[in-house]
Amino acid sequence: MFNQEIKLPKDRIAVLIGKKGEVRKHIEKRFNAKIRIDSKSGDVLVSGEDSFDLYIVGQVINAIARGFNPEIAETLSNEENIFEYIDISTFAKGNKSKLFRLRSRVIGTEGRARKLIEQLTNTNIVVYGKTVGIIGKTENVLNAKRAIENLLRGSKHGNVYAMLERERKNDI
Repeated sequence: MFNQEIKLPKDRIAVLIGKKGEVRKHIEKRFNAKIRIDSKSGDVLVSGEDSFDLYIVGQVINAIARGFNPEIAETLSNEENIFEYIDISTFAKGNKSKLFRLRSRVIGTEGRARKLIEQLTNTNIVVYGKTVGIIGKTENVLNAKRAIENLLRGSKHGNVYAMLERERKNDI
């Protein structure tokens, strides 16, 4: 029997549980795992017989914790997909107004920057709290991560999009 402990933000507990426990039950059944959630502390204990399935469940729960909806998080069960996240606060160096500005750069006006990076890299991106989460195929996630980090370092949006367009053409 393998165990894994995961810390879940309190506002994401309901998402992991789902209506009438549907999300939790679905994950338990799909990955043959047992999930125990402490609603007060946000501690999640996952146990199961298969260490690989347990690893995937951990990745799915971490993705949900970072703001993804359960359906997108569950795409991590496809071995081609990975989950990465970027801590925006490392670029803001403790400055709250800079953190807000950097989050805004990644999201863009009406979410356009995030949506365009998602389209150009064929990934799913969520900005949640102080982090940006990315799910997709390995190479696509690495391209999206590089693009977002460039934005966080101050690169112009147009230059970042052009870089992604070049990457996309090279892949074809």
